Amino acid sequence: MRILLVEDDDVLRDGIVAGLGLDGFEVDAVACLADARAAIGDHAGVVLDIGLPDGSGLDLLAEWRRAGMETPVLLLTARNMVTDRVDGLDRGADDYLGKPFDLTELSARLRAIMRRASGRASGHLELGALTISEACRSVALDGEEISVSRREFAILHALAERPGHVLSRSQLEDRIYGWQEEIESNAVEVHIHKLRAKLGRSRIETVRGEGYRITRS
Repeated sequence: MRILLVEDDDVLRDGIVAGLGLDGFEVDAVACLADARAAIGDHAGVVLDIGLPDGSGLDLLAEWRRAGMETPVLLLTARNMVTDRVDGLDRGADDYLGKPFDLTELSARLRAIMRRASGRASGHLELGALTISEACRSVALDGEEISVSRREFAILHALAERPGHVLSRSQLEDRIYGWQEEIESNAVEVHIHKLRAKLGRSRIETVRGEGYRITRS
């Protein structure tokens, strides 16, 4: 899951990137409003600090919402008054986390707001005999756990969120690479091949000229 982090504190920003990376997130990180405006794209979620060097994250959030952006946003701030939380939520935030915070809670809250954005309540995806756990980043087939790499899980999760829908190669690349990473030319194909070897060749279909989709059963 690829997210955008907007945080001006260098130490905190690096810590969040490292911590969320260990939890399976691909994180694009910037330090100011101007860079956030330029960076926002096909992200599954945003972690947005309120106090930034070139203005308020609340103003950026309101700007995004006025423009119709529906990406779930979690606010980070040292301001922990009730009025601050209410203001943030009323401007369009999906959740709010005061500093200091625990990285495991941040991860859990991100997963929750992204589930709600996709219309799901459960942290598990079930497609017939296949079960995917977001929190544990685990995959089971017929009740037996299957070992998958971080990027294999990211591709499988992306497909399983929209069973029957075709995702292009570039859409899947967005799930497994951050913006500063070099994209390997055949990485998606290699990961799909490995997933088919583990889950069965018929489970992930190739739609020629378009991309890949996962079957519902």
